[in-house]
Amino acid sequence: MIDTVLTTERLVLKPAATTDFDDLIGLWSNEDFTRHIMGRALGAEEVWFRLLRDIGHWTALGHGNWSIRLKDGGAYVGSVGVLDYRRELEPALDAPELGWGVAPAFQGMGYAAEAVSAALAWTEAAGMARTVCMIAPENLASLKLAARVGFRAYGVTTYKDHRVQLFERAAT
Repeated sequence: MIDTVLTTERLVLKPAATTDFDDLIGLWSNEDFTRHIMGRALGAEEVWFRLLRDIGHWTALGHGNWSIRLKDGGAYVGSVGVLDYRRELEPALDAPELGWGVAPAFQGMGYAAEAVSAALAWTEAAGMARTVCMIAPENLASLKLAARVGFRAYGVTTYKDHRVQLFERAAT
């Protein structure tokens, strides 16, 4: 079995845990963070349900969201994950989905690229030949990151009444 705790030059990624709850409330209640994901801030109850889903992902599937923390000091940066949300969209996502988000205070510092690259290396070590992601077209930072790590567009669709672009990446 491959390790589920990932370490990079500046970051430590650990599977989501209940100890992340307060940090997640701070992240998901920030409208600058949720703008391209949910379109609105989330309350504590919704964040708790998301956290339980993330923990369940690891238990049921052996993968899920990692909490991203700075190696130096442990500050909460955001999350990155290998997901199977069974999203209701056409075309269906037919491979493990990569998702990521970094708190506004940590954006523009290369942490997202570092964490996403670590997660992609993990997917390859786990034998996942292809990953997919979906990004709102106005989320320019995520579009740029997806291209940087090798994702290529393959479609456009609607998810929960919002237009999204679909991307795929073959293992290297």
